[in-house]
Amino acid sequence: MRSRQALIEALALFRNLNPTITVNEIAAFLHVCDEEGLTIQQLASVAQMTEPTTSRSIRSFGPPQSEWARAPACGLVEAFLNPNDGRSRVLHLTAAGREVRDRLDAIVGEAP
Repeated sequence: MRSRQALIEALALFRNLNPTITVNEIAAFLHVCDEEGLTIQQLASVAQMTEPTTSRSIRSFGPPQSEWARAPACGLVEAFLNPNDGRSRVLHLTAAGREVRDRLDAIVGEAP
């Protein structure tokens, strides 16, 4: 029972960020939490989504002022040009993104 409650609390955290956040967006964000530095292509592979869906999903967490971001632009993830190829983007959590990750870790850590 507690693990379901933890899931409900985690989903509420995202709903409170923005009620329009989708399951695909949450999944993309969680994968970046697990492995910062992923490219969109790598994220698509681990999230088992197409690259266009992955890109749209993770860009929802971009900084509001960024041209890369798309609504709701929650400000949790930044994308930087990949220093290895100069074309793709690598994904990293912002300070706010790390705070959300830590809150999620606390919620999940309390579940049996």
